[in-house]
Amino acid sequence: MQAAVFTDTDTPVEVTEVQLEGPRAGEVRVKIAAAGVCHSDLHVKRGEWDAPAPLVMGHEGSGVVTELGEGVTSLAVGDHVVLSWVPPCGECRYCRQGHEARCQKVATVVAPKGVLFDGTSRLSRDGETVHHYLGVSSYAEEVVVPASGAIKVRDDAPLDVIAVVGCAVATGVGAVLNTAAVEPGSTVAVIGCGGVGLNVVQGAKLAGADRIVAIDVLPEKTAMAVQFGATDRIDGSKGDAVEQLLELIPDGVDYAFDAIGRTITTEQAIKMLGLGGAAVIVGLPPTGAKASFEPLVLAEADQRILGSNYGSVRPAIDIPALVDKYMDGQLKLDPLISGRRPLAEAREALDELESGAALRTLLIP
Repeated sequence: MQAAVFTDTDTPVEVTEVQLEGPRAGEVRVKIAAAGVCHSDLHVKRGEWDAPAPLVMGHEGSGVVTELGEGVTSLAVGDHVVLSWVPPCGECRYCRQGHEARCQKVATVVAPKGVLFDGTSRLSRDGETVHHYLGVSSYAEEVVVPASGAIKVRDDAPLDVIAVVGCAVATGVGAVLNTAAVEPGSTVAVIGCGGVGLNVVQGAKLAGADRIVAIDVLPEKTAMAVQFGATDRIDGSKGDAVEQLLELIPDGVDYAFDAIGRTITTEQAIKMLGLGGAAVIVGLPPTGAKASFEPLVLAEADQRILGSNYGSVRPAIDIPALVDKYMDGQLKLDPLISGRRPLAEAREALDELESGAALRTLLIP
């Protein structure tokens, strides 16, 4: 099959032929309908995250189940699925406690080693092992994934739209509803209005927030955030974003979401908080990045700093529910998609995202 392969930071991403082994016990094969191009893929391309190479890129996608591995009873051939880059093992203590986004086996085996649950890869090229990216590798014509990572959704939802639920939507909306548990009437600031940030905005709207302040250095992005529910806009290119926020809401906000993941934006989120506020780190920084804060201020103001991995979702529960919300008109997905390209143009799609010219491009095999 054709797939987009990352080899190293000095070699351009190449769409080339790779071999895909069939599903083993507990796994399924999925024909990809669409794959979303996300900033997490850029971290790999730039060498900012440790990742085994070579690997097939992509961790956001949707498709149709075409083959079942031994013992799989939760899915059937023909099922429409959204792929989850956290396929819960169901066995570790975090999964048993209902905190599936913290799955220990994903964190220690699947993600860092570029393999599936049994410690091996289904991908190869000319006899050489090719690694999976976050247990998905959706920049391809097909994938083999753990059955728990293929989330069955309703058949009438358009597969070339709901692909974005698997990362951007689950991460952003989940950070609001699950990680932070934003209360109705709250004040919320969102730093960064890209694919994830816009979903934080619409998550805050779903939660019933009273003020939702969208912050970005690109005015066109904060303008789009208004479509998703933002009540106020701040242009970060025109002065200090914290000062501008405190002019709008002098007491600070109840929740500040860093949807970018840079040191400066994390520190800004903490400084925007009011009494009892929570800063939620949603955007992911390069490995080794460090931010600072004043512990005394945090303690005296009864504030919190929360990390949000994958929106703290329970994939089998939350992903179908998010698709339902889209189909019911409660969530906007179509405006998130800035374009569609054939799989062969994966490199160009990544370049577009890196330049800021694209919001979310979908690769269509």
